[in-house]
Formats: sequence, structure tokens, C-alpha cells
Amino acid sequence: MTDALPLPQRVPLSTPDGETLALRRLPVAGTPRAVVVVVHGLGEHAGRYHGLAKRLHEWGFAVWAHDHFGHGESTGARGGLPSELRLVDDLALVVDDSRRENPGVPIVLLGHSLGGLVAASLVARGVRPVDGLVLSSPGFDPGLSGFQKALLAVLPRIAPNLRVGNGLDDNFLSHDRAVVQAYRDDPLTHDRIGSRFARFLAYEGATVQQAAARWPVSTLLIYAGDDRLVRPEASRAFAAAAAPSGKVEAQCFETLYHEIFNELDAEPVFAALQRWLDKRFPANGSNASDRG
Repeated sequence: MTDALPLPQRVPLSTPDGETLALRRLPVAGTPRAVVVVVHGLGEHAGRYHGLAKRLHEWGFAVWAHDHFGHGESTGARGGLPSELRLVDDLALVVDDSRRENPGVPIVLLGHSLGGLVAASLVARGVRPVDGLVLSSPGFDPGLSGFQKALLAVLPRIAPNLRVGNGLDDNFLSHDRAVVQAYRDDPLTHDRIGSRFARFLAYEGATVQQAAARWPVSTLLIYAGDDRLVRPEASRAFAAAAAPSGKVEAQCFETLYHEIFNELDAEPVFAALQRWLDKRFPANGSNASDRG
């Protein structure tokens, strides 16, 4: 395996209110097995997913990835949200772009942490049809207290532009200290979060959980058992609730921290992802019977 990866096409994607999403497109030669739309986590950006994009590209998948509003190289106030479902609406624009550029090709969402919540919300709310979903340590429950949730019920109305530190301890991103240091040194990461953004994080997981029993899309849920940044119990609860639908395959990596693709022992995680993708989007292009 080499480190060579074609440079992604950088495309400014305009939103209806005049903001710009920094979009990266990484096509493959010929027809891709599917387009994987990578949806990043809180306070980071799509550029941190180079290693994952490299694997997906080697396996024959095109990769689309954007920086959320207020993140990375996208415009918008750091940690702010103009509306509570803004990130879901923006993801819909990226899905639309991936379909326009790859007509007839399956679309798979792969969301990590906050991105997992956003991708799952898009599916739960039926905003856009997709052909598969991968959830990596999804932020279904940030572990807020009852008082914090009560505060978030009123803050967006009385202080919609208030932004504070998100309180995440980056020591628990990964056991790989080089990953943690690179995150700290990255000028495109930030720790800002506004009241409306925090409210989305606090409450949207309930919307996803309520939809689990009738989950419509074939989904791989992979999560860290030693996660200190989101509650792994919420992933377990989602998998249990989704069991009647037969759509969700779940695997917990008990000893890993939050960023399971950036861990010292990430190979079992990549292997689980590859097995799931191979089953549903085979390289010969035939239709998988259980794609969902």
C-alpha cells in the first residue's frame, strides 16, 4: 500500500442563504462501487479523514466530504447555527451534488460523532434517500445532565449567538498521542459551540432513537466501548431498538477511544467496514439483495 492518493477536487458549494461549504470530491477512474459521503465530527473538518478516504478510494469507492457550516474552510460563525437543522440541510445539498456527479451510483453516508448524528437525522427524518449508512461513534447522547438540558431549552431564545468552549477533552480522542497532538496543532479545528448547536446535540439523538424500530436503511454501527466523549450506551440502545427492522449491524470495539479510525489498533475497524461494504456494494457492480 502506498501513500499516493489523487488530490481531491475542491469545490465551493453554495447554500441558499449565501454561505459556502468547502466540499472535497475524490472520484475514481470509471464507475465507482458507490459514493461514500463522509460527515465529520464536532469542531474538526473533513481534511482529518485522509486515511479513511485513502482506504475507501483503494477499495473502489468515490469519496465526497464537506466541512460543516462554521467548521474548517466553510463559512459561518465557528460553532454557530442559523437554524437547528442546518447541518442536516447542508448534508442534503452534498448528497444532491454527489448524485448529480454520479448518476445511478449508490450513495452511502459515513458519519462520525456529530457527523453520525447528522447523517442518522437525515435518514430518520426522510430528508433524502440513501443506499447505506455507516455510523462511527455517533453522538446520539453527549451525556448532558437534566439541568444542562433545561438550560438549553431556553438559551437559544435568550442568547442565540452565545458561543462557549465545547468542553471536550481531546486526550480521549485516541490512544495514539500523535493523533491527539495533530488535532491540537491543526489551525482548522476549534472548540466553539453555540446554544442552538448544543441544543441540536442534546435533543436530536432522541429523534433518531424514536425512528430506530422502523429504520429504513441498511446500516453499520461501529463504536468505541471506552468512549469518554459520547455515551456508548446510546449506540447500544439504538442497536437494540433497531433490531426488529433487521437493518442495523452493530459492533463495539471495547477498548478503543472515540476516533476508532484513528486508533493505534484501527485495522479491525477498517476490516469491519470493508466487509460490510463488500457485502452490499460488491466490486462486480451486482445488486446486493439486502442493501436496504
